[in-house]
Amino acid sequence: MFYRDERLALFIDGSNLYAAAKALGFDIDYKLLRQEFMRRGKMLRAFYYTALLENDEYSPIRPLVDWLHYNGFSMVTKPAKEYTDSQGRRKVKGNMDIELTVDALELAPHVDHIVLFSGDGDFKPLIEALQRKGVRVSVVSTIRSQPPMISDELRRQADNFIELDELKEVIGRPPREPRAEEEQRSEEMADI
Repeated sequence: MFYRDERLALFIDGSNLYAAAKALGFDIDYKLLRQEFMRRGKMLRAFYYTALLENDEYSPIRPLVDWLHYNGFSMVTKPAKEYTDSQGRRKVKGNMDIELTVDALELAPHVDHIVLFSGDGDFKPLIEALQRKGVRVSVVSTIRSQPPMISDELRRQADNFIELDELKEVIGRPPREPRAEEEQRSEEMADI
């Protein structure tokens, strides 16, 4: 439940939200997401958290990060750490939980309602701390994927759970098919 005069802030765990939307078969249109929550209250900030592979010449997430930065989102990034596990597989680690938690606690005195886009159970103590400060917390994730993308403890702790699948019509767009787009462009070029 949202109140129009409520001061609102969005905290988006980028990799977690991406995984939840992908599990539901759609991509997030961040312009529509921002507009939707601006309608729901007086949005003060929309934070987006992600780790970036700095050593790659081209990061697939870079265009999204740049677009968000220029379109009203407060970007919080840090370099991801790359390592090789005991089986010799290349792994990437870039957890942003601490940064999100610190920012949410710092902003708490200035907002009435925080919307957390994550299903990560590690955020349960954050929600408890925000609630002790009088801030209402809504969590956006999904229980409709297999397996569910939200921890049961997080969902129970939140004042409000918003099923991401129910926002699909409002903030979603079909996932991009890179090959189909390239073929369409080739066909368009052939027509010229």
